[in-house]
Amino acid sequence: MTNLAYIQCPTGIAGDMCLGAIVDVGVPLEYLIEKLKALGIEQEYQLRAEKVHRNNQVATKVHVELLREDHHHHHDASAHRHLPEIERLIEAAQLPPRASAWSLAIFRRLAEAEAAVHGVAPDQVHFHEVGATDAIVDIVGTCLGLDWLGIEELYCSALPTGGGTVRAAHGQLPVPVPAVLKLWESRQVPVYSNGIERELCTPTGVAIAVTLATNFGTPPAMTIQRIGNGAGSRDLPIPNILRLWIGDSSVGETTSNKLLAKDVSLETISVLETQIDDLSPQAIGYVFEALFAVGAVDVFTQAIGMKKSRPGILLTVVCHPEHLSACEAILFRETTTLGVRRLTQQRAILQREIQQVQTEYGEVRVKVAWSGDSGEKTIMNVQPEYEDCAQLARLNQRPWREIHQIVLHNWYMQYKQVNS
Repeated sequence: MTNLAYIQCPTGIAGDMCLGAIVDVGVPLEYLIEKLKALGIEQEYQLRAEKVHRNNQVATKVHVELLREDHHHHHDASAHRHLPEIERLIEAAQLPPRASAWSLAIFRRLAEAEAAVHGVAPDQVHFHEVGATDAIVDIVGTCLGLDWLGIEELYCSALPTGGGTVRAAHGQLPVPVPAVLKLWESRQVPVYSNGIERELCTPTGVAIAVTLATNFGTPPAMTIQRIGNGAGSRDLPIPNILRLWIGDSSVGETTSNKLLAKDVSLETISVLETQIDDLSPQAIGYVFEALFAVGAVDVFTQAIGMKKSRPGILLTVVCHPEHLSACEAILFRETTTLGVRRLTQQRAILQREIQQVQTEYGEVRVKVAWSGDSGEKTIMNVQPEYEDCAQLARLNQRPWREIHQIVLHNWYMQYKQVNS
């Protein structure tokens, strides 16, 4: 059994959000304060935590406050620390071995990204993103917390890109800032736009994720034990909270639970919904085609009753997060809606593949879904592709149902012959 952690980042990731989630999940703030003193920079900052609300959801906000006394002196000193100095601070602190190794690896990864952007050696990086006191506390504190929790494997969700611009030490920069892009590139991190035009992912937060995460995307199969909520600084259209899931790799003792964990995979999916009561039904068919053309996985409507007793439809679009913006643009451009709801959900999917089946009327693609591994498959669902059957039915002037039945029969005989 492995102790697991999953970082869910609907509004991005930052160092203080990671630290807030660590404290919220149960790591004592006093423990972090005491261990961080060993770095020898406690005169530069004060660490405190408070409960805050983000869109009516409670979370922990951790503040790394620079001390007012001799503020400029300490700010200048911390802003110009080079990587070797930070490494010496961590190595001399005699932190728990894993926390020390993780912290050194994160700073090295961050320095390499910043160095690549600016065309210098990592050891020469000396600007705010690497040397600032708050970055040191956020990174080392997060590593101390993960070690205290006994985490053996860390996973992270796909990350939102954000947008707009942000003022940094080197002037106005586009979001995502160059160092974040370089960090994403280093691990081929899956990203998407959630439509929020703010800086959502900071170099410090992303460095923590790309250094420590085993994988990015959907959560691992796990039994959840605790959830920690780390608050961001701003109020956003959706709760600005990073969620830390803590659990272990056991997924229950029943056969059905073991089967589920082994045979299906989870993926993050976006769902768009809007009600419409003033659009011609003829336009809806066109909207379907336009949505599928830009990457929708599924589109469907339901009859509903709306205000003033008007009959209407609920139009729902299912797509992958990277196609959310394109699908939403179609809804606004091609329908009369004034608002679209966004949902992010987890979708369990069976393993599947497309097989070719030959019939007397021609070849048809068949979608086959199964459970089990490649050596011992249990077929769960077999469906001939509708369009292939329809084309053969038209060309040969045969009923669609007849073609469909022939394909299923031929597939079964082919499967039986191969597996006999």
